[in-house]
Amino acid sequence: MASPTTKDHSHIEIDDINEESQQMTEKDIVEKDMAPLPGSSIHRSSSRPQLDVSGAAIQGNFEEKDPAILLPNQTDDISHLALDIGGSLIKLIYFSRHADRQVDDGRKRKVKERLGVTNGSRRSYPILGGRLHFVKFETSKINECLDFIHSKQLHCGGMDPRCWPSDAPPSENAVIKATGGGAYKFADLFKERLGVCIEKEDEMNCLVSGANFLLKAIRHEAFTHMEGHKEFVQIDQNDLFPYLLVNIGSGVSMIKVDGDGQFQRVSGTNVGGGTYWGLGRLLTKCKSFDELLELSQRGDNSTIDMLVGDIYGGMDYSKIGLSASTIASSFGKTISENKDLEDYKPEDISLSLLRMISYNIGQIAYLNALRFGLKRIFFGGFFIRGHAYTMDTISFAVQFWSKGDAQAMFLRHEGFLGALGAFMSYEKHGLDDLMVHQLVERFPMGAPYIGGNVHGPPLGDLNEKISWMEKFVRKGTEITAPVPMAPPATTGLGGFEVPSSKGVLRSDASKLNVGVLHLVPSLEVFPLLADPKTYEPNTIDLSDHGELEYWFTVLSEHLSDLVDKAVASEGGTDDAKRRGDAFARAFSAHLARLMEEPAAYGKLGLANLLELREECLREFHFFDAYRTIKQRENEASLAVLPDLLMELDSLTEDMRLLTLIEGVLAANIFDWGSRACVDLYHKGTIIEIYRMSRKKMQRPWRVDDFDAFKERMLGSGDRKPLPHKRALLFVDNSGADIVLGMLPLARELLRRGTEVVLVANSLPALNDVTAMELPDIVAEAAKHCDILRGAAEAGGLLVDAMSNIQDGYKENTPSVPLMVVENGCGSPCIDLRQVSSELAAAAKDADLVILEGMGRSLHTNYNAKFKCDALKLAMVKNQRLAAKLVKGNIYDCVCRYEPAS
Repeated sequence: MASPTTKDHSHIEIDDINEESQQMTEKDIVEKDMAPLPGSSIHRSSSRPQLDVSGAAIQGNFEEKDPAILLPNQTDDISHLALDIGGSLIKLIYFSRHADRQVDDGRKRKVKERLGVTNGSRRSYPILGGRLHFVKFETSKINECLDFIHSKQLHCGGMDPRCWPSDAPPSENAVIKATGGGAYKFADLFKERLGVCIEKEDEMNCLVSGANFLLKAIRHEAFTHMEGHKEFVQIDQNDLFPYLLVNIGSGVSMIKVDGDGQFQRVSGTNVGGGTYWGLGRLLTKCKSFDELLELSQRGDNSTIDMLVGDIYGGMDYSKIGLSASTIASSFGKTISENKDLEDYKPEDISLSLLRMISYNIGQIAYLNALRFGLKRIFFGGFFIRGHAYTMDTISFAVQFWSKGDAQAMFLRHEGFLGALGAFMSYEKHGLDDLMVHQLVERFPMGAPYIGGNVHGPPLGDLNEKISWMEKFVRKGTEITAPVPMAPPATTGLGGFEVPSSKGVLRSDASKLNVGVLHLVPSLEVFPLLADPKTYEPNTIDLSDHGELEYWFTVLSEHLSDLVDKAVASEGGTDDAKRRGDAFARAFSAHLARLMEEPAAYGKLGLANLLELREECLREFHFFDAYRTIKQRENEASLAVLPDLLMELDSLTEDMRLLTLIEGVLAANIFDWGSRACVDLYHKGTIIEIYRMSRKKMQRPWRVDDFDAFKERMLGSGDRKPLPHKRALLFVDNSGADIVLGMLPLARELLRRGTEVVLVANSLPALNDVTAMELPDIVAEAAKHCDILRGAAEAGGLLVDAMSNIQDGYKENTPSVPLMVVENGCGSPCIDLRQVSSELAAAAKDADLVILEGMGRSLHTNYNAKFKCDALKLAMVKNQRLAAKLVKGNIYDCVCRYEPAS
């Protein structure tokens, strides 16, 4: 039987892992459990106390965004920690609760009451808001893994490490869930060092359970990989089953998965990763698995494999569809050549081996998928480990044997399937019912990299992290630094060692990074999206290398100005300067990593890049870099608001609506995320720039649907349409943008009897206004406007500001409410698949959505369709975006109105 065609693949650098970490036991080499196993559900332990949720209550402020849940009857011996202890690597997953707390907010409580938002959930027990951490250790350094567990007191029930003294002993019944051969091998060591028992979980159960969770809960988990190109595949969790899971370890198991807890091992082969490593070690003298893989990328298998062309004089066998480069017999050419082993290049041998094994695994997998009529084949296991060339080879094999009808797919977290499954074997672990919109993956900086491998968890202590970052030295586009030294009298928590060489702040190009998985139960899908399944927030396609390079350049050029603002916001202290420098180095390293491997953190869009920047700022404790600037611009804008409102009130209804939209577009020029805007600030005051922008407002605009919007608002002739019931106004920048642009527009809607909800960021991002800041801005504006005052009172926004408002409110009639809700994010853009529960509740009665600003209406959501009327307003402050999106120029305006879908 002929084998797939030989293909050329680009060179990918391979990690260098110590020989001892690659040792496989005799048990590892033997393919286990060849007979099919009946499907079974994950075993829920009953030999130890379970998570006790009786008397569960919100801890602290009942109204906070992600309320922690206090379990008063919870015993100390429940630890949300699980391990997969393999022959080479220990994969560890642990849960930590959110540490941030918010003060009681009466205004927020009143808005929630009006919107009918509760902290209840759809489940019989609560989901704890927190984070899932993924950590790897070398099995040969298991003592460092034990040190790490002890340092965080995870074995004592580490739901919140602050609750435990460093010497707190575990209870007699303390149990840690684990899978893998090491769960048996090291059980006595865990008991001796930590005083806990290892409860062993079935490997195959854990594998399937972990895969099901990832495929249903992580949006960009599955991907294809062909000829070096990664493409993420969106999996519909309602159409996930059945699928084939191919786990390639030492041997290969093929598991048909029909549902949660329903699976069967339908096939397998003893020719797997152990075969490749074992034969490769004998034939090439390589000392590590990765060294063997690295050799394969420099090889030429045509010197060893017999090809179709070798048999047919360099010709194709076109009659049966075989090209001349198709492998007819692996290692077949060595039969007819009078050569010894040392006459062949080790790299050629390695490539021939890799293709022989990968192609056969791919063929067997496809035939089993065909046998059971399965549409999806997912590959994982030790053999793959995110290695680009291996994935390419398997993908090509599946494509070849299926004639393009099937695709091989891989998982970003595939190395953690077993550990995830073990974690989920805890009773009431809180993951079963999580939806994809409740999980947010973030990528904190500070995990040291050695030869492309993450050693230990991200550095948690800020000073430790900054000290490490300060060691970095720039060398062209690469940033290198010594690996952090272990503190005195420790064994080097997290696998750090005294460095013998340089470490690199990036993974190898063939690796897929795994971030920290944040569990945010309060996030929901925006209910007004016309079709959430087809919704894609990003407008800019960063899979285009030119586009990617351009936006990376924009962010890099803006970095120094951002650092200056961040440092100034913290008083310009030496500590702030130190943190600012560390942030710049860290974010530059993120950009370098993503430029090298755009899919390293999952599917990449411009919104993801901007959010990564804000997360990186917060990581180095810059929580509001533009605080001072926002305050100054708000004050300047509020000073001229009374004159603007007086001018608006003197206009006819038609002219007032046009002037209001012009005002929103003109005021949207104030955006510190735009280089063009930053340059403008050097040429005049905020009011001078606003007036200049207003004077240049001439129709038709680049995208001009104003007439259609006016007809919906005011009607035509004698037809007067009913006002909208509720409008959601997604606001953008502080200063003139909110005060002179969106607030007057909100006032007009209120005047017409429409409830207005101002939707703002939960966390600061650039100079964007936040939901926490808006009530004070509204209170100041209400001093000069009866309409705003009445609506703000009705919406509960003046609870804390009534004493500051002058007497003189004239109207006693009930007003429609003006409310403020947070959107659930802290980025200049917004992904409407993950919004706050408050916003989702407010949307249920809304029939008008207004998205304002480049980030929310152009960079994201320009193509979004809604169930209700939608108006998208923005001034384009980037020439490339203007040319690409609206075929226009910088400072062109967009007024896009779309009636309900």
